[in-house]
Amino acid sequence: MKSKPSLFAALFPIIVLIILLTCNVNIFDDTLAGANQIALLLAAAIASVISIRLGLDWVKIRDKIVSTIGSAMPSILILLLIGSLAGTWMLSGVVPALIYYGLDIINPKMFLFTAVVVSSIVSVATGSSWSTIATIGVALLGIGKAIGINEAIVAGAIVSGAYFGDKVSPLSDTTNLAPAMAGTDLFTHIRYMMYTTVPTMTITLIIFLVIGFNYDFSGSVMDVENVKTAIGETFNTSPLLFLVPAILFTIIILKIPPLPSLFTGVMLGGIFAVIFQPDIIVKVAGVTGNYLEASYITVMRAMFGNVSITTSDASVNELLSTTGMRGMLDTVWLILSAMVFGGVMESAGLLKRITQPIAKYAKNTGGLVASTVGTCIFFNTTASDQYIAIVVPGRMYRKIFEERGLKPEVLSRTLEDSGTVTSVLIPWNTGGATQARVLGVPTLAYAPYAFFNLISPLMSILFAYLNIKIRRINNKEEIPNSKTE
Repeated sequence: MKSKPSLFAALFPIIVLIILLTCNVNIFDDTLAGANQIALLLAAAIASVISIRLGLDWVKIRDKIVSTIGSAMPSILILLLIGSLAGTWMLSGVVPALIYYGLDIINPKMFLFTAVVVSSIVSVATGSSWSTIATIGVALLGIGKAIGINEAIVAGAIVSGAYFGDKVSPLSDTTNLAPAMAGTDLFTHIRYMMYTTVPTMTITLIIFLVIGFNYDFSGSVMDVENVKTAIGETFNTSPLLFLVPAILFTIIILKIPPLPSLFTGVMLGGIFAVIFQPDIIVKVAGVTGNYLEASYITVMRAMFGNVSITTSDASVNELLSTTGMRGMLDTVWLILSAMVFGGVMESAGLLKRITQPIAKYAKNTGGLVASTVGTCIFFNTTASDQYIAIVVPGRMYRKIFEERGLKPEVLSRTLEDSGTVTSVLIPWNTGGATQARVLGVPTLAYAPYAFFNLISPLMSILFAYLNIKIRRINNKEEIPNSKTE
């Protein structure tokens, strides 16, 4: 006969997980390469032992693991296609063209405002806040310092823009991870996030615009010109390349399912690469005299593996490197490991036992969302990893949100509004430590100016307490001051 777990028994696997993850951050350079996945599996093993001692049959635990993994398979397939999409869009010149023309909007009179916008454009195009900060971000920081702006403020603007893309870009792993944990699809998640993300970014831009007008902007933008020159010399940056994202976004707006939409984007990227970038096709393939063969080799390589484009500027080369489907395998591995851990924790009611006191305290939707936000920040602080801050709370709260009649995108948005963007504000988190090292600005120095990251979790809580655009399973959205709870 199955016994009910005590609160300590339910918390023990998570305590072990936090300890293991903390050790991983201090020992391994790249915790996503396997260390965090093994930590999740070890914690799952401990949870299995506790579940069996509570009287649960192993076969039932195994079946729950399998069903939980099955629920994540659509997201895993999307992740693999995202890897291929990033590869063909880089190869075709779509991403370089977005960066090239995005840099054109830089105006010294509105530098901080522009730094946010440019970082946003690049991070949306690449799906990576880290590569954005390490490349364009470093260049923007140098320009800002040269014209006399406090480097902490410039770093805050760069981080704000970079994490906007990390949060909303379909190429971002966290943007795929959050809906996978909550049980919704990628594009529903992105569209729903805009309700809180657009106001947050608008406020952020206004703040930087106001700050910017207090400075006397003068100086050279030579670093940006060097980046543009390197891209222009390497790629054909024709505006016609924008047809690729335009077609994909049109398909998305028409609500075509994610898998065929992304597959179309991958194919368009490959076709445009063959048409617009013949020199790069030949160079990457290493084949001369047979353009058809070179095209096949290069496009296939961009879809599944590593492709690096070399330019005259070494700082640009990192931005123009992709890893195709292969680059997504660590994230896929993380999702599978998280699903194992979540499946075991759910099988014996361990997650439910943990969340019962929280749910009891969270009397309404606002309290539930606030509790989720706090839990995400807690895991960002203790586990020091933004992925864990999405994965574990996502599994913990998924059932409660469902029981409260809330659609899964409400949970996925909350995870992104808090788990993704706050990681870079914590000095010992992998995000905060990395960006501080790359920019040469201490985390606690730029954190007060990373307005997008600071406002996002507050905006999520505000929308929940005011019952603005809260989607329920009956397909109705609450309106302000609604009494429905």
